[in-house]
Amino acid sequence: MNASPGLRAAAACVCGLMLVACGARGTGTATVEPPSSQGSSATATSAAADLPTSTSEVAVDRAGAQPALVTGVRAGRHDGFDRVVVDFAGSLPGYTAQWADELVQDGSGTPIDLGGGLALHLLLTPADAHTEDGTPTWTDGPDAGSLEAVTRIVKTGDFEGRVGIALIMPGRTAFRVKEYSGPSRLVVDVRH
Repeated sequence: MNASPGLRAAAACVCGLMLVACGARGTGTATVEPPSSQGSSATATSAAADLPTSTSEVAVDRAGAQPALVTGVRAGRHDGFDRVVVDFAGSLPGYTAQWADELVQDGSGTPIDLGGGLALHLLLTPADAHTEDGTPTWTDGPDAGSLEAVTRIVKTGDFEGRVGIALIMPGRTAFRVKEYSGPSRLVVDVRH
């Protein structure tokens, strides 16, 4: 069956519009929403509106839960903020995120050098960063060389069901913490 030239043109327009719509689907802002990508200049304005704005402590209690297992920490630089992701096996632990001008290693009490700056300290509880036989599942880092606000990421402890992570920076800045599942992870965005 032969379609008329007008019908073919209309079909081509519909297909083109569908391709544009499908392509626009992955366009988004640099937020913590599950997989998104940075897109057009139209998203630049919305990305600026979605930057972290608070320096207040964040606390979530999950007392009585099974300890979460920290499997890794990763980081990346985004437009306007650095992102640090803490990955877990199992469910999410409770946590606090608060500013500290002094920190010590849990268990030993050894002072942690903040290099004259401050730390956004994440305390995860109940949580472990080791297996039942004592094998570490996360040791330290990652390297913060590509980040702008965060200069170092340091493990401050893995002791008695508490895992500490310090995001070391020159000074206090806005941050936010978001939770995700499938797989379980905490996402911490720190504004540049």
